[in-house]
Amino acid sequence: MGHDQFEDPTRRAVMAGGTAAVLAATYGEAMAQPNEINRMGGAALAAAIRAKKISAREAMAACLDRIAAVNPAINTVVSMPPRDALIAEAAAADDAQARGAAMGPLHGLPHAVKDLQPVKGMRFTAGSPIYKDRIAAADSLMVERLRKAGVIFVGKTNTPEFGFGSHTFNPVFGATHNPYDHGRSAGGSSGGAAAALASRMVPLADGSDYGGSLRNPAGWNNVFGFRTSFGVVPAAGPEVWLAGMGVQGPMARSVEDLALLLSVQAGYDPRSPLSLPGDGTKYRQNLDAPVKGRRIGWLGDFGGDVPHEPEVLEVCRTALKSFEALGCTVEEAKIEAPVEPAWQTIIKLRAWQQSGQIIANYRNPAERALLKPEAVWEVETALPLSAFDITAASEARTTWSMAVKKLFDRFDYLVLPSSQIFPFPVDDRWPKTVAGHQMRTYHEWMKSALLITLSGNPALVAPAGFGAAGLPIGLQIVGPNHGEVACLQLAKAYEVATGWTNKRPPGGI
Repeated sequence: MGHDQFEDPTRRAVMAGGTAAVLAATYGEAMAQPNEINRMGGAALAAAIRAKKISAREAMAACLDRIAAVNPAINTVVSMPPRDALIAEAAAADDAQARGAAMGPLHGLPHAVKDLQPVKGMRFTAGSPIYKDRIAAADSLMVERLRKAGVIFVGKTNTPEFGFGSHTFNPVFGATHNPYDHGRSAGGSSGGAAAALASRMVPLADGSDYGGSLRNPAGWNNVFGFRTSFGVVPAAGPEVWLAGMGVQGPMARSVEDLALLLSVQAGYDPRSPLSLPGDGTKYRQNLDAPVKGRRIGWLGDFGGDVPHEPEVLEVCRTALKSFEALGCTVEEAKIEAPVEPAWQTIIKLRAWQQSGQIIANYRNPAERALLKPEAVWEVETALPLSAFDITAASEARTTWSMAVKKLFDRFDYLVLPSSQIFPFPVDDRWPKTVAGHQMRTYHEWMKSALLITLSGNPALVAPAGFGAAGLPIGLQIVGPNHGEVACLQLAKAYEVATGWTNKRPPGGI
């Protein structure tokens, strides 16, 4: 599928001209610039609404104005309800507050949900033409929690078809563009969420991650994203007993906001029996703990076994100096297990785990014709696998994860780039080469993220800086299994020291 096959012509015309100047000419200077409400993060905006310094109606109006101004050029928020209906929901939130009704921690915040999660009464396409007209009959477990916390759903964020691939495009809504360069990818599969955050359309965003779907977009949009350990964020569904490698998690423009959203998403639910006990409140506590003396292992390009663009490694190595300035020690780290067997294990386990959601579509000839080739490839990779093959792959995963675990005898954290490359042209489906190395699959260019997925460890992406072309990249801060609080603490100290998200927003902001 070429770019002209999934790009809306109106959006293409806006995109071709650049950023702030085009938005100002098209929509008016006032709308092209975010106001102070748009610039506020989730915690600050929620506090202002609670203190009645800002009404939910004002927050909603600012959000909708910003989306109207910027979304045509970037294409992040889709399936929006009518403006008057959203303003009415915000007014109802203000009225409930005036009556003294109980308020959740996200009361009155506008929020767009990644289009892989159902929101009752809202269009739920998963980026697939098969489901382009589907309306969700019920909320997912996570959406249920967001609703209870008080958010007002303004729409969905764009995602690749069924979440396959780390580049956000689909035949239903088209491609999402990077706010830093509209000719580049915003990443995926949470690309719509990350671009909406970076563009100050929404204060918080939710995402999900199997092979970097939270991490790559966060790095490419100069925001934060958190892939947590399995079971931290519960997920219900038709099958709840097999521990997979896909997780849901938060995205934000600050670590405080990241922890706030995670505190809502996390916590045990009986519909998700493998979810961890307790609630999510611990993730907002002790964020400012001292990090001096903590030991960091630099994984880099896995000892040369995983190709990276040289400038990506250069920018990320420079970012390591910020950890040293905080009093951390940084040393080279090497996982004592071969990469290629781990990669082959990933291919098998991912195909098996991800194909289940679309096997019925594959078996229907009319629907199979509407699946993108990468989705078909996943199913056809899984079909020949036996139960014994899956057991062997799980044992190979254990070998890899134990080798990673051994590094935590020496280090408190592992750090590596969020992606192997900078954002690539939005016209491309996926990169065919990285640093001169041919990519054998549509997702091998995300091998470094998938190898962390295979380990089972939490990985928090923080902005690392920018390349010579002005494109951002991030750092994965990897903690021990269930070490989410430690990841948040190091990321918070690093954020205070660097301040990339506010220091260098996209043009026009």
